[in-house]
Amino acid sequence: MSQRLRVNRNHTLLPEYQTPPSSGRSSPFGGHQYQPQGHRFADDLEGQNDEHLEGLTAKVKLLKDITIGIGNEVKDSTIQLSQMNDAFAETGDILAGTFRRMNNMAQRQGCRWLWYIVFLVLVFWFFIVVWWFRR
Repeated sequence: MSQRLRVNRNHTLLPEYQTPPSSGRSSPFGGHQYQPQGHRFADDLEGQNDEHLEGLTAKVKLLKDITIGIGNEVKDSTIQLSQMNDAFAETGDILAGTFRRMNNMAQRQGCRWLWYIVFLVLVFWFFIVVWWFRR
């Protein structure tokens, strides 16, 4: 990266680290006091930072791809829901017209249509019962 922090070669990046007095625990540095060597220590830290930065960049790219996918899915779902809403509204209009015509027909014929419907329900019920017992 071109905007990295430039380290002055005469100074260390961090103050010298002094191991506290022995507490009976083992040291990861093999019993030696760890004293970073300025430039080498800064290069190691910068390398670690670059590795972490690459990992974070990959994670950010993954999250970006996921959010773009979610956004596309939301757009597609919105379009589909709008089309379904239009289709249901059209179907509702068709059914409303059918019921209006049926009510007009029923008013013109009086009560005779009710007997036709009762007859059709009884015939339908008879066929269902016969079919059920023949299985």
